[in-house]
Amino acid sequence: MNKKENLKRIAKEIRLAIINMISEAAHGHPGGSLSCVDILTTLYFDKMNVKPDNPKWEDRDRIVLSKGHAAPALYATLAKKGYFSEKILSTLDKLGSILQGHPDMKSTPGLDMTTGSLGQGLSAANGMALAGKLDKKGYRVYVILGDGELQEGQIWEAAMTAAHYKLDNLTAILDFNGLQIDGPNREVKNIEPVNEKFKAFGWHVIEIDGHDFDQIDKAIEEAKATKGKPTLIIAHTIKGKGVSFMENQVGWHGSAPNEEQRQKAIQELEGSGV
Repeated sequence: MNKKENLKRIAKEIRLAIINMISEAAHGHPGGSLSCVDILTTLYFDKMNVKPDNPKWEDRDRIVLSKGHAAPALYATLAKKGYFSEKILSTLDKLGSILQGHPDMKSTPGLDMTTGSLGQGLSAANGMALAGKLDKKGYRVYVILGDGELQEGQIWEAAMTAAHYKLDNLTAILDFNGLQIDGPNREVKNIEPVNEKFKAFGWHVIEIDGHDFDQIDKAIEEAKATKGKPTLIIAHTIKGKGVSFMENQVGWHGSAPNEEQRQKAIQELEGSGV
C-alpha cells in the first residue's frame, strides 16, 4: 500500500470512529469533525514530528484545534496515532472521561492547547511559534481554523501579530466548508475574500482542495519552505464529508445520528473510498 492509500485508509477509520463516538455520546459535532479529517490525518501520519509515547517532548511539532467543537476528529486521530487506547473513544463527553466535548489539554494526552471559545486558537499558536523562535527551536506550529470563526475579531489581531513577528514556523489551515451553525457563512456574515484579506495582513496564502491528499501534502511542504511570513492554507472541504445525508447539510453541525442513521453512515463509509 502506498503512502496516499494508507492515508485514505486511516482517514476512513477516523471517520468511522467519529460516527461511533458521537452516536454513543448522543451529541456532538459530526459535520465539522468529518470535514477536517483528511487534514489531521496528513499532519499526524505524514508531516508532524511527534512522539506519542512522550506527548510533552520539548521539540515536538505543535497543533492547536481552534475549532474546538471538532474535538471528536482530533481525539480519534490521537487514538489512532497511539497517544491513548482507541477503547477510550467510547467515553466521549462522559463524566470523568479524558475526552470532553471540547479539547482540554490537562486531561488528554497529546493535546497542546485547550480550545472551544472560537477565535482564540490562532493567538495561542502565535505564542507557541514565537516561543520557538526565541528559544531557537526547530519545531513547527499548526492551527486548524474554522471558517465561521473568522468572524471573530481576535482572529485579525492574531493575523496581524503573526505577520509582524514573521512567524514562518506557523501554518494556519482553514477548514473552509462554507457552513456554520446558523447557515452558510455568506448569509450569516460574509468572510470573503479570505485569500486577499490574509495577503493584505502579510501572510503567504495557498488554496487547495482539503480532501485531496496530494494537494494537502504539497501545500504543507510549500508552507515549510516559505520564509519570513506565516502561511495560511485555505482548504476547501465538505461539511459531513463521507456520509451522504450529512454532506453540506447545516443541520448536522451539532446533531448526533440515531441508531438507524449511524448504521447507514457506517455502511456508506465502509463501502466508500474517502
